[in-house]
Amino acid sequence: MSLERVRQYFEQAGLGARVLVLEQSSATVEQAAQAIGCQPKQIAKTMSFLVDDAPVLLVTAGDARVDNPKYKRVFHQKAKMVPREQVEASVGHAPGGVCPFAILPGVTVYLDVSLKRFAQVYPAAGDGHSAVRLTIEELEEHANAAGWVDVCKGWQETGGLADC
Repeated sequence: MSLERVRQYFEQAGLGARVLVLEQSSATVEQAAQAIGCQPKQIAKTMSFLVDDAPVLLVTAGDARVDNPKYKRVFHQKAKMVPREQVEASVGHAPGGVCPFAILPGVTVYLDVSLKRFAQVYPAAGDGHSAVRLTIEELEEHANAAGWVDVCKGWQETGGLADC
């Protein structure tokens, strides 16, 4: 079970209490924000792409959308998402619970700059009824991110929120 792998990872990292198991669904940005009690933009959504036929996870703010020209400038190809039915086999988590923790070997993680405006964010924790509360620094560390990218649009750089 993906949630158990993520929970175990954070227990070993000393952050087990940060994993939230939610009664409500957290499978979409809006559902997760409602279940947690924060603004949708503080949800760190994780999307699965194929870059040179290898799985790549892109973690963005909940209000950000991938901008195809920006994506192509960074990854040198058109954005191509992993087909829904192949996500779990490709990255280790099913849609609705995809997160950058306890993923399969060979999956590269990138963080979008849209996240940098927040003190803390809430990525999924392995299933559609979970999340984990992390600072941006903790997200970067525990996602083992290959780096920060700027591939999104639709969000504003200013106006960070107080933590929820």
